[in-house]
Amino acid sequence: MEEKLRVLFTNFHRGNGGGHDTYVMNLVTGLKPAHQVAIAAPKTSRLFRLASGHAGVAVTPVDFAPRGLGWLREIWILWRLISLGRFDVIHVNGSADHKLVMLVRMIALRRPRIVYTKHNDHRCRSFGNWLRAQFGTDHVIAVSDYVAAKLRNSTYRRVPVSTVPHGLDTAYFAPPARTEVHALRERYFGMDRACTVFVSSAGTRYEKGWTDLLEAIAQLPGRLRSGVRVVLAGEAPLPCMTAKVAELGLSEQVLFTGLLDDVRPVLAAGHAAFVLSRSETLSFACREAMAMGLPVLVSDAGGLPENVTDGQDGWVMPCADVGALGRRLAQILAAPDRLVAMGAAARVKSEACFGMAAFIGGTLAVYQAVLEPDTYKPLPAALAETSGR
Repeated sequence: MEEKLRVLFTNFHRGNGGGHDTYVMNLVTGLKPAHQVAIAAPKTSRLFRLASGHAGVAVTPVDFAPRGLGWLREIWILWRLISLGRFDVIHVNGSADHKLVMLVRMIALRRPRIVYTKHNDHRCRSFGNWLRAQFGTDHVIAVSDYVAAKLRNSTYRRVPVSTVPHGLDTAYFAPPARTEVHALRERYFGMDRACTVFVSSAGTRYEKGWTDLLEAIAQLPGRLRSGVRVVLAGEAPLPCMTAKVAELGLSEQVLFTGLLDDVRPVLAAGHAAFVLSRSETLSFACREAMAMGLPVLVSDAGGLPENVTDGQDGWVMPCADVGALGRRLAQILAAPDRLVAMGAAARVKSEACFGMAAFIGGTLAVYQAVLEPDTYKPLPAALAETSGR
């Protein structure tokens, strides 16, 4: 699409939006050289802070889930933004912003097309989803084939669905120099460089499955257990979780870094990464780790297996199966030299399949679908293959 587009991205999170924030910022970065982009998000959100630092990106504070009479103020702000913004497409990313955009578009002076990205695997058969599918959605983007299959069996089956997996800047997320790796491991764990470091930037919520990994480590024979270190990037864990770490006897082997804007130092310190979620649609954290040259241990939940070729650039494990995890860890720790070759394979796959070009191109193809339906051609099969299978 050669014509310059005006695109408004919305997101409802008031604090850390996790993968939503990464998704929107990657699209903004990829689109803004050739198109005009804007963001509407709560002023307290991480997305608002990140976007406010980007030249050429208009950012408007909008609370998509206000209380009481606050609805009137937010509706007025969004009405002005949509009516005067001359947007071609509004790209929504959650139920709260989707709902308010749908309602305001009905009364706005302009009616941009609405594209909805389904980021989670929550059921979408409610009356609210039916309303949004009927009156507030022109096209749905699924971030994985797993999500696309769920959408086609939901209230969104009347709406065109395209799979456009996450893309990232593989030059930014790139394997570090060996000297940097040694320095980071020394920074995190002192001079103990003989350890094997497992890292994750997927967050510290219980459903991310990191406690399963710690339980599996705790069950390893003493010699293997003592040589493992774990680094977790994300919001501070709940006290009950840190108590669990202490109960397992791993307090000295587990490091919580806190929430980071740049997760590359954490990933660079690792020998391998893990995303062992109870539910997951695709995972930026997995793809970022693979781009950094790390094999990734993933659960078989949702779309996670679409990233990894088991035994080649990572491992696919039964979800929440601590026994299977322990056996796999013992195999990994018994042959640590394999991690280098598997990490190299992960990097090769990321360069071939996870880059920004397919991500931006696929998203623009969806915009073309809603703006020029008569000339729209379905996304080529090659785009679906960017999931890495």
